Amino acid sequence: MILDLIDHQQFYRGMVPGLDAGFDFLKRTDLAALEDGRHAIDGDRVFALIARGPGVGREQAMLEAHRKYLDIQFVIAGVDQIGWRPITECTRPREPYSDEKDLVFFYDRPETWCKVPAGAFTIFLPQDAHAPLGCENEVHKAVVKIRL
Repeated sequence: MILDLIDHQQFYRGMVPGLDAGFDFLKRTDLAALEDGRHAIDGDRVFALIARGPGVGREQAMLEAHRKYLDIQFVIAGVDQIGWRPITECTRPREPYSDEKDLVFFYDRPETWCKVPAGAFTIFLPQDAHAPLGCENEVHKAVVKIRL
């Protein structure tokens, strides 16, 4: 897991293929003006999901993980709280991994929580189970999905 400000994204460029395209989208696009939903960046290889709404709170936020895609979770407005736990310590899946959705949820609880303010991003790799929307306030986010 990485947590940083978008102004520091240059330090992570080139880390994996597609990451630069994701950062370019976040830096060059008027994200606040985008409609909620999916936005193509590079077909199914790199795309963004824009969403806004209330958080669910720490008690309701569920750990999730992906195998095929990494997430850049960028807060456009508001403050999110995102839980984290190493995938190796997640032992209680809610249901089997869905290859179609590239998603598995866990009953396990986060080991730690990060406050992610507007202008900050997190990067979650397959080894990072994460629980977004642990906040109880409104949050506007862009989640860039990058195929590994």
